[in-house]
Amino acid sequence: MKIACRHLLLIASFCFPLWAQAQLPVLANANHEALLASPDPQLAANKRLVYDFWREVFEGGHMELADKYLAESYMQHNPQVPTGRAAFVELFSKFVKPKAIEAKIKALLVAISADGNLVILSFVKEVKDPQDSSKKYTTTWFDMFRIENGKIAEHWDPALK
Repeated sequence: MKIACRHLLLIASFCFPLWAQAQLPVLANANHEALLASPDPQLAANKRLVYDFWREVFEGGHMELADKYLAESYMQHNPQVPTGRAAFVELFSKFVKPKAIEAKIKALLVAISADGNLVILSFVKEVKDPQDSSKKYTTTWFDMFRIENGKIAEHWDPALK
């Protein structure tokens, strides 16, 4: 048993430097129009719907536009946000005040993917290094939406409680 533990420690000591190396930084894509393009008109429309929702409602704080984008029965899988369009509006109205709507999403957007009725926005997320709080690193955050009858019907992201 002692020999097996020594072997594991030896292997780990050689492999650790590989784990400790920095990953490549996640980079934003400034060309949002290219990200929105698709040879399939329905996929392009789905991407545009989610993109405009993000700009106008989520970032712009215009909760009065939520019914333009969200189905009344909107389902939410983020454990911190309640389900339903009305509940979404009620919650975000407490934290976000309307401001000028930007021509582009302000968050650092990496990609927009669409497959059938699903659209995924991928963003750069900068976080503190847990081993050295004076340093930061980048990773990727994802928001996925399901479109139904021309409105956002469902949302997923990796948020935790």
